[in-house]
Amino acid sequence: MLHIKPILSSLMRSKSAPVLLLLQIILSVAIVANASFIINERLSLMQRESGYAEDQILTFNLYNFDPAIDNMKQNQVDQQILRSLPNVIDASYSNMLPLSGSGWMDRYVDGPDADTAKSTPGFAFYLGNEHLLNVMGAKLIAGRNFTADEINTSLDDSGMMALVSQPLAKAFWGDESPLGKTMYQGEQAVTIIGVVDKLQGAWVDHENFEYSVIQNIDFGGSSSNKSYMVRALPEHIPALEEAISKALYAENPNRVVENFQTLTTIKNLTYSNHRLMATVLSIMVVLLLLITALGLTGMVMFNIQRRTKQIGTRRALGARKRDIIEYFMVENYLICIVGGVIGGMLSLVLGQQLMSLYSLPMVPVIYPIVSVIGLLVVTTLAVIVPAAKAANISPAMATRSV
Repeated sequence: MLHIKPILSSLMRSKSAPVLLLLQIILSVAIVANASFIINERLSLMQRESGYAEDQILTFNLYNFDPAIDNMKQNQVDQQILRSLPNVIDASYSNMLPLSGSGWMDRYVDGPDADTAKSTPGFAFYLGNEHLLNVMGAKLIAGRNFTADEINTSLDDSGMMALVSQPLAKAFWGDESPLGKTMYQGEQAVTIIGVVDKLQGAWVDHENFEYSVIQNIDFGGSSSNKSYMVRALPEHIPALEEAISKALYAENPNRVVENFQTLTTIKNLTYSNHRLMATVLSIMVVLLLLITALGLTGMVMFNIQRRTKQIGTRRALGARKRDIIEYFMVENYLICIVGGVIGGMLSLVLGQQLMSLYSLPMVPVIYPIVSVIGLLVVTTLAVIVPAAKAANISPAMATRSV
């Protein structure tokens, strides 16, 4: 039998410690539930499939400082040099780097009349040639890629074509195929010729992160400063930095080749704040559970000291060791359940505030429930040892103290 009534009576006689512990449990559950939800959200963001061959992509910047250099011609020559290097799978100019936090964003409309046309959601706007898709390692699931004779060199050229990511196609056209659709970028017509399975943008926290477009423009000749992406197997990438620099300087020494980074490195840097937040919150959750467990352990040990005569007397009257352990465990569960219920409700209220202030999703009810269950497990482990110690108090101790 649980003997809940005497346990409640005992707690009410010494209110300060149980009340303080109850408040600690309430706050712990509220904080742990929301922190666990945020941790899971951050981890889910970091684990999203990007659509790129991340560990095979090396990026770098190139700056031609000699005014005599023909950037248009040099861009084509440099890409041929990169593709001809040993162990290079493919190479291409790109106007922006994926997952980098910096790049171009645009949108299309479905008609030439801006007043009546419907606009697509904003998307990451990649410019590149027929090699870019292969360099990215992206999977084409419908339509086709550009051909070499379809590549433009200016935003004003005619014959614009685009590859769109499947999430963007789904968001704008639904179940209808976008292939062959004519969209407009200002007055410029753009024909959709392909759909890519996944192609993330540059801004990992943006709501349109999965919406991307590749347009058939090799923009590398428009400026003396540009970025290139080179694809190779991971084991060959470390040696490529020196090989690329040596080959490009040999062709024309009047430029700077710098800032070599793998896409994996770029991704890790971009997600570093998310990783730091998840780590800090994880440490906080562990500390909160540890502090709560220590608080319960301390209260039980204090009660053992205070109730030594009572425990010994109960043992003398026939109480089993299991009864003594059960007494302290039930006391622990009463405090934890009451604190857990109140803390769970508080966590939902706190979640609503976070949702309104920081645009976070609402905390699902499962998080407070799991937090309470986790707290019960932790506190059970914390209380069982001192409770077992109390059960070992012999009846003779009570007799000597009378």
